[in-house]
Amino acid sequence: MAARRLSSLLSHSLHLPSASASLGRSHGVARHINRFSTAAVVEELITPPVQVNHTKLLINGQFVDSASGKTFPTLDPRTGEVIANVAEGDLEDVNRAVAAARKAFDEGPWPKMSAYERSRIMLKFADLVEKHNDEIAALETWDNGKPYLQAAQAEVPSFVRLFRYYAGWADKIHGLTVPADGPHHVQTLHEPIGVAGQIIPWNFPLLMMAWKVGPALACGNTIVLKTAEQTPLTALYVANLFHEAGLPPGVLNIVSGFGPTAGAALASHMDVDKLAFTGSTETGQTVLQLAAKSNLKPVTLELGGKSPFIICEDADVDHAVELAHFALFFNQGQCCCAGSRTYVHERVYDEFVEKAKARAMRRVVGDPFKKGVEQGPQIDSEQFKKILRYIREGRDSSATLECGGDRIGSKGYFIQPTVFSNVKEDMSIAQDEIFGPVQCVFKFKDIGEVIKRANNTRYGLAAGVFTKNIDTANTLTRGLRAGTVWINCYDIFDAGIPFGGYKMSGTGREKGIYSLNNYLQVKAVVTPLKNPAWI
Repeated sequence: MAARRLSSLLSHSLHLPSASASLGRSHGVARHINRFSTAAVVEELITPPVQVNHTKLLINGQFVDSASGKTFPTLDPRTGEVIANVAEGDLEDVNRAVAAARKAFDEGPWPKMSAYERSRIMLKFADLVEKHNDEIAALETWDNGKPYLQAAQAEVPSFVRLFRYYAGWADKIHGLTVPADGPHHVQTLHEPIGVAGQIIPWNFPLLMMAWKVGPALACGNTIVLKTAEQTPLTALYVANLFHEAGLPPGVLNIVSGFGPTAGAALASHMDVDKLAFTGSTETGQTVLQLAAKSNLKPVTLELGGKSPFIICEDADVDHAVELAHFALFFNQGQCCCAGSRTYVHERVYDEFVEKAKARAMRRVVGDPFKKGVEQGPQIDSEQFKKILRYIREGRDSSATLECGGDRIGSKGYFIQPTVFSNVKEDMSIAQDEIFGPVQCVFKFKDIGEVIKRANNTRYGLAAGVFTKNIDTANTLTRGLRAGTVWINCYDIFDAGIPFGGYKMSGTGREKGIYSLNNYLQVKAVVTPLKNPAWI
């Protein structure tokens, strides 16, 4: 199935295909339904239709136990119960993984293989992932809590599309011939950077893996990937498919573990040539310090955001409500570029607030494997408590709680879709990245004012603009200090579109041609010319 845009699949009412009702055995017939307005949470949960077969570390082409023998539990966010116990990597395991990656780069076939052959392996891998789409999607939903439709029809196909995209780039990476002022032949070589350390987050485990692993492999590098401790399962599943596709041992190594141990060991490792990290701004600062204090390895950072979504006075309010709802609540609000500051022109503000409240109250929250569910649980207890704390702070401020504001049920990490109006810039809910289903609505008067207010943040990852006026759109596009500006759309993540932030939202770009630069070294080669016919 071809990859589809996330927005086209998810920005309107979500309905799982009828086959999804038989994804697994239900624990009995649903009899009791908790209601948040008209949104239903079905208490009986579907048993995920997938087995967990890979829980060990991947080092040098083999699934192995951690050196310490330790494991940690990965939990089902629907219940807080253990799905599986996964090998817990630490410093010694990172050392083993880096050594394997170094040997594969210095002595193995991958960098010496023709770019066309590397491309063929990546394409074969993409075909295998596509073949196992439903199992991978079920595992992602089980470990993460996101709706199955989102995983099966948007994220896994996007993962496949990204690897096909980068497979296409593998044999198109080349240097230049540079004119010199004297009798010299000058050329540049674009060489693989070496061993890449990559640390990915829990909110989009598969997609973040593709954003990093795809370009690194296309450029001929080897990799040590540290997965998030909350969501280690899908990376291990697809890594097994990579070796089935013919990836040589040691090219891709995966260490499951925790940030202060495995993550810190990778960031500070003296034999890692490049580091890429996606996560919070605070952790990104620590990663950057560790990289600088070790071997000054270059670092790509994709960090937090507090993105403005600006609805102008000429907006179709019904359409704007739906798009703003999607921009914030998508993926349970656990999205770094979520449109978490909704600025609405004063002429349409009251109408927007009433309709945004009604839309939030219609949002269906429940078991993400169930048909019709739009929102699953938050990732874990820590994030769940953090979101509820911000909601309490919003209640205690002068903001108006329009709807939501509480947990749903007594089991798992489900939170009511929440809308605050009359939000002011000095409130914590306006300044901080909540990373949850909490929409904050602000009122503005004119374009100059809203540009200044939208930019008054330490973040600069993304922004959204909703207007019918091309001049207004152009003014906002150039005025907003953000790495991506979506006009009358949101969360369009095609493989070729670069993504990254201004200010404290990060450094560098992922996806598209720009991401290749993260994994290449440029070498200038200068040779004298004897009696050249031309210079």
